[in-house]
Amino acid sequence: MVIVRPWVDPLVDDTGFDPRSRYVETFWLGVLGPTATWLLRRFVDGLDRSPDGYSLDLTATARSMGLAYQPDRPTSPFGRALERCVMFGATHTLSDGFAVRRRLPPVTARHLRRLPASVREAHDTWLTEVVTLDGLTRAHRLAIALRECGDGCDEVEHHLVALGVDRTTAATVADNERLVAAEASPDDAESRD
Repeated sequence: MVIVRPWVDPLVDDTGFDPRSRYVETFWLGVLGPTATWLLRRFVDGLDRSPDGYSLDLTATARSMGLAYQPDRPTSPFGRALERCVMFGATHTLSDGFAVRRRLPPVTARHLRRLPASVREAHDTWLTEVVTLDGLTRAHRLAIALRECGDGCDEVEHHLVALGVDRTTAATVADNERLVAAEASPDDAESRD
């Protein structure tokens, strides 16, 4: 068992991207790798339910992801995923577990250079797209309606894009929905997702 705690970083917490967002799926996935990305999402889901931290059985978590894990064998796929989360700054080790970023910063230029040209171009477009107040207001209204119909935060983002909202605005609105859900009581947050 380890303890998972939030890694408080005001700058990244204010401007970063939720690990469950389209930004992370599109740009961080190629850096962290799929297993580390899924693991980070699991960590953050747990922090949504227990904002101050929680106990986590790593062996059970690995099994639930279809992987084996033995603490004395850090070269297993799950062990490597844990290490990649630390290596790329998504988590850092504590004496009794991990501190986990609830939001990730933009991917650095160094990491972007290692990704395919199409991903780098998409990242440049992502960062230069302008979110207008009218577009944001419209998207928030749509998101509220989708949430009232029972859609979770991840579904809201995909549905907004399907409804013609640009990806940057949809991601911004979905991130805001996640923040609202996380600020609600743990029981409320579970019922909203």
